[in-house]
Parts: sequence; C-alpha cells; structure tokens
Amino acid sequence: MIRLLTLALMLTVSGLVFGATSDVYPLESEADRERFRDLTKELRCPKCQNQNIADSNAPIAEDMKNEVYRMVREGATDEEVFEALVGRFGEFVRYRPQLEPRTVMLWATPAIVVFGGVLIVIGVVVRSRRNTEGASALTDDQRLRAEKILRADGADTTGDAGPRT
Repeated sequence: MIRLLTLALMLTVSGLVFGATSDVYPLESEADRERFRDLTKELRCPKCQNQNIADSNAPIAEDMKNEVYRMVREGATDEEVFEALVGRFGEFVRYRPQLEPRTVMLWATPAIVVFGGVLIVIGVVVRSRRNTEGASALTDDQRLRAEKILRADGADTTGDAGPRT
C-alpha cells in the first residue's frame, strides 16, 4: 500500500514539474510550441557531443534555446532559425547537414565504403573460382608414382614388426 501511495505521489509531482518546464518558453499557439520543440530537437549542443539542445543543460544550449524561442516568437521560418544558429555556431549544430560541396564527402562516404566492399567481395569470389577451375589433375607419371608409393606402404602391413630398410 505504501508503494502505491509513493508511486501516486511521484506521478503527481512529475506532472507538476513537466507543466512547469513547458511554461519556461510560453508561446501563443500550439503550432509554435510544436515548432519550438522540433527545432530544439533538431539542433545539436556544441558542448555536449551528441545531445540536442532540448535535452542539454549546458549554458550554451540554454543560449541556443533562448535564441530559438525569440526567433519563433518573432515569426522566423525554420530555415531562418537554422541559418542564424549555423552562422553563429557552425554546421556542427545541425543533426542533418545540408548537401553542399563541402559536405559531399560526408554524405558520399557510406556509399563509397559499401561499393568498395562489394567490389572486394566480387574480386575474391572471381579469383577463388579461377583458382579452382585452373587446378590441374595429376599427370600420368605422377599417378604411377603415387600408386607405387601406396603399394609400398601397403606391403608393410603384413605384421612384420622389423625395421624398414
């Protein structure tokens, strides 16, 4: 019973805390609130290696959230928000950098690696098939010699335990 009461108290308190955090950035419409949430999830914190600014508590992330809030409140488009923050903090703050001449290698590297791997696998398969097809059978001289060796070894199995000479 105590556990159930503790759980109910925790859920009530967490609801109050969640409600308080949404009032930190009050916006007029639900669409603006949704845009603000989406933008803060799409922007990376420059200090926290792989964390978006919505989840980061770093001071620079707070500054970025304040800037996004200000721009959304003023009616800036998503692209204007991205351009302003990329201009200030660099392309790193975008989780999905735009395709530009300087980011072509970033986008093309996975395809190049996969294509190179496929070429290597094809080369190994072709080479192994070529080697198995090119393997020659024994010549007549080699076959006769092998038969002689096998007959000579078979002659010693008569039960004679003496040394071979």
